[in-house]
Amino acid sequence: MIKNANNIYLILVGLFITSLIVSNLIFQKFFKLDLLGIPFELSVGIIFYPITFLVTDVVSEIFGKSKANKMVMTGIIASLFCLSIIYLANYLPATEWSPVDNNTFNLVFGNTSLAVGASMFAYLCAQLIDIKIYHFWKKLTQSKHLWLRNNLSTIPSQFLDTFLILCLLCAGGAIEWERFTTLFLQGFLFKIIIALIDTPIIYVVVLLLRKEFKLEIGEELN
Repeated sequence: MIKNANNIYLILVGLFITSLIVSNLIFQKFFKLDLLGIPFELSVGIIFYPITFLVTDVVSEIFGKSKANKMVMTGIIASLFCLSIIYLANYLPATEWSPVDNNTFNLVFGNTSLAVGASMFAYLCAQLIDIKIYHFWKKLTQSKHLWLRNNLSTIPSQFLDTFLILCLLCAGGAIEWERFTTLFLQGFLFKIIIALIDTPIIYVVVLLLRKEFKLEIGEELN
């Protein structure tokens, strides 16, 4: 069972890190979306970023607070490594026959370092707060009402994450300040909707993992 638990934990960490890094790499493309009759203008990166909070809550519920915190720190290390790769790739001059020239590469990835830096700071604050709030509600409710701790931890941490990352991106010149209020309100509202949508998903995943590891409600793997 220990080997299987480690494998599942590594899969969840892989999903977490992939969602985090890819969201930062693709953030510069924005799109329009009508959701529940509400028009949104959003970065494509925001589609996958909420997955990180879903995975954090699953790991917190099954593997415990310590494993969740380790996963967050692993994400920071992976983001720093990603940032160093992009810096090096951007520094090296393209050949004359390169399908992607220096200007094109810089246009696509030039703001990535800013995005990754801003995201790392916002993400570290938000994820650690998410884990702390999650376990506060878990203890307070005696491990009952999974939907409550899932949403009451995700929503405030998403608020903080959205606010911080937009502040840093606007301050860094990647996004105009005039767009801050609209992007913040739409981004946060979108994340709330996704948090509510993913509630049944976390119930299914947690139920399957509890069954796999023969855990009682509130019990965590050591």
